[in-house]
Amino acid sequence: MTGHRQEFERELEAIETKVIELFALLAEDLPKATQALVTGNNEVLQVLAEREQVTDALYLEVERLVNREIVLQAPVATDLRFLLSVLRIVPEMERSHDLVMHIAAQANHVLGADLTPRTRGIVERMGHIVADMWRRSADSWYQRDRSAVPALAERAEEVHELHTSLIGELAAGQMALPVTMEMTLVARDYERLGAHAVNIARRVAYLAGPSAAEAP
Repeated sequence: MTGHRQEFERELEAIETKVIELFALLAEDLPKATQALVTGNNEVLQVLAEREQVTDALYLEVERLVNREIVLQAPVATDLRFLLSVLRIVPEMERSHDLVMHIAAQANHVLGADLTPRTRGIVERMGHIVADMWRRSADSWYQRDRSAVPALAERAEEVHELHTSLIGELAAGQMALPVTMEMTLVARDYERLGAHAVNIARRVAYLAGPSAAEAP
């Protein structure tokens, strides 16, 4: 292997490391945001705000590195597939962390006591499922596991059903109107987070290439 190729390999590994760090930030912060919301504890917001800055910086750094490698190396085949996949998933990861922040920020407006027990239970369940989806999405990326898509799509359907249940509970009018409005937005945030996890798994399927059954 030439020195030029070795340097390129090191750059690809550096990009991979930063992508995995972005996954880790999301997987760790989503449960914290859910806990802040259902307990009304806004102390975690400062921690998440600092991690939001880390996420934004990583996102910009990864995009810069990928664009540089595409320009300087003119990659083809597997290398190009990897770099294009990264360019497509990191914006979704950055937007997903924004959604995590929005969920956590509701702790400034919604107290745990403001929520009906059923609302709290549905939100906790949505948070648990979506956090699990992101962990599975991260694993699929790390392992280049194209088989994760059907399982994640099934879990996204669970989130959709919970979203429908939560909207029904909110429509019952048992909570103050401002709380109901905030929780309507939160329900949508969780559904979007699940959709982003599925989208990333689909990009992994593209990165991994056709399965043995699909190959010519």
